[in-house]
Amino acid sequence: MFGIIYIVLSLLAGKELAEILLFTGKNAQEAGSRHGQHKAFCNQIWVLAAAAFGMGTLVFGWTTYMISWAASEAGAKKPLIYGNTAVLIITAVVLVLLYWKRYRKTGTVWTVADRKLISDSRAFRKECILFGSLLVFLTWIMFYVFYIRNGELYSGFSVYGDYAPHTAMMRSFSKGNNFPTEYPHFGGQDVKYHFMFQFLVGNLEFLGIRLDFAYNIESVLALLGFLMLLYSIAKRLTASLAAGILTLVLFFFRSSLSFFHFVTEHLQAKDLWATLRDNTTFIGYTTNENWGLWNFNVYLNQRHLAFGLLIVSLVIWLFMDWLDIGCAEEEKGIVWLRNRFFTKKAWKCICPENALMAGMFLGLTSFWNGAAVIGGLLILLGFAVFSDGKLDYLILAATSVIFSVLQTRIFIWGEAVSPSLYWGFLSDDKTLWGVLWYLIQMSGIFFVGTVVLVFLLKKRQQRAALISFLFPAAFAFFVSLTPDIAVNHKYIMISYAFIAIFWAWALMQLFQKKILHRIVAVLLAVCLTITGIYDFVVIIRNNGPGHRVSVNMSSDLTDWLEEHLTHEDLILTPEYSINEVTMSGVMMYMGWPYYAWSAGYDTYYRAAQAKTIYSTINKEELKKLVKQEKITYILYEEGMEYEQQYCREETIASVYKLVYETEDGRIRIYET
Repeated sequence: MFGIIYIVLSLLAGKELAEILLFTGKNAQEAGSRHGQHKAFCNQIWVLAAAAFGMGTLVFGWTTYMISWAASEAGAKKPLIYGNTAVLIITAVVLVLLYWKRYRKTGTVWTVADRKLISDSRAFRKECILFGSLLVFLTWIMFYVFYIRNGELYSGFSVYGDYAPHTAMMRSFSKGNNFPTEYPHFGGQDVKYHFMFQFLVGNLEFLGIRLDFAYNIESVLALLGFLMLLYSIAKRLTASLAAGILTLVLFFFRSSLSFFHFVTEHLQAKDLWATLRDNTTFIGYTTNENWGLWNFNVYLNQRHLAFGLLIVSLVIWLFMDWLDIGCAEEEKGIVWLRNRFFTKKAWKCICPENALMAGMFLGLTSFWNGAAVIGGLLILLGFAVFSDGKLDYLILAATSVIFSVLQTRIFIWGEAVSPSLYWGFLSDDKTLWGVLWYLIQMSGIFFVGTVVLVFLLKKRQQRAALISFLFPAAFAFFVSLTPDIAVNHKYIMISYAFIAIFWAWALMQLFQKKILHRIVAVLLAVCLTITGIYDFVVIIRNNGPGHRVSVNMSSDLTDWLEEHLTHEDLILTPEYSINEVTMSGVMMYMGWPYYAWSAGYDTYYRAAQAKTIYSTINKEELKKLVKQEKITYILYEEGMEYEQQYCREETIASVYKLVYETEDGRIRIYET
């Protein structure tokens, strides 16, 4: 009950904040509407709905977190009680006073802007069907890959690896007191991973919403909100409802040469039909493509990415007003571009208060999804090149960076990222032609074809937007920020989502012409989607019955750990991914190494220490290492090995007290 109230109040508060951001700053909005694509062509109810969820969730999440942290520092054992109580009461009081004041003044609680949200009622009816269908589909697919039934948590094979650290983080809040926040798979240190979406879900579970419902509800709303904004941006750029819908189709189903390579390979092997029918792994012929790096699976296993993109899309929507102004100037060619830099109006602020507010919200998103924020800033950098009002962009960027840096100083010991030049991303051949061929293999004509699209687009604003949307993908091929270059795939995915707008436009342009053009449009649509369609078939197969990892949610082991271990404890375990131990939310010395390594932790050192602790026959060495590493509990699993090293329980048992043993005797825990 309290969880539902929390969500509803966050939406109502978010609506009030969103209307301040979206419907103030008339200078920018009126100029943007007079020039370029008219924003009134879009039903802004969808923009407001997405913004209400995103902004409300951000403010509620951070406010709850900070108050709870303060309560924890003051000695509260269940600090979320204080954070939620304060947020719910204050918000309810403020909203009641606001509605009462508005009602006394106007006779209604609705604002003037609320009455102008639907400008095209005919399109609105179609959009209701579209987003209603998306809501049903997203709800189904989210619960298909992650759900609880009869006390068992089920996670599909293609997603459970990412859910392991995420659910552990959620449980560290709903079942524990993870303040100041640590990374459960590498406890005892700082938190280098953006964790606020997981905090939100954990808090909702704390408020009484079952874990799968909490995770899936927020995931559905985040992805649906992003798709509403992506559709609205597409419709604004193309003035076409059909292109907006087709953009969403291209978003779900990726372009690649992989399916054609796959078909050719298995035709030669004469097993194509059997393989198409039975295959349960993602197809791919480039590095890590078979992980599902480029398909819809990314939005299923990294659900916080959609939330980050929702906020990014909101800021992009807002700053399209600035882009409209710059692109509407009458100069041509190099003169126009020169005047975007060397005139007073090119730099003069248009609406600095909106830029400041947008920068704050974008910066606050850093610990919800940092990659989305970086990708968004790169796109806005492109916008700034072609826009007037560049000082507003500077305000936006500076504010975002300040808020991001502030968060990293609070949560991370040392530097948040380690930037370096890294040419070629995951391509094996780092020559220019090798990288280009990698791009073609990975995405088909999708990215390389944008060179043609730039010349086909008729409006300056469209060309400017297309070039800007390419910036994150370009960044992925030149810069590395973490030890794992593969994480740069998110920047390419961000570019992909927005560039889909222009391929949708191109398809609609072809389809509106003669029969030959329509045939070309159909063939092009097949080329752009067939690999993604087959990927989706694999998602369904690889997360269906017999393809799910299960965890007992009523485990005595989980309950014991939750009851006896605190945030200050550090438990040494095997390299667990997702199981009854991680579901307790305890801080593990080191869980599955890849999670922590890719986040920037020194897993090699801890792996070496853990191997020694588990295998040594020297009692003094054991005691020295355990004390040095501040390990308070050691979990031993019958017959376990650690990093292929045989483990000796007898040394541990001779030094430390046995405090817990499972009924089947498989797991024993020693207190140090």
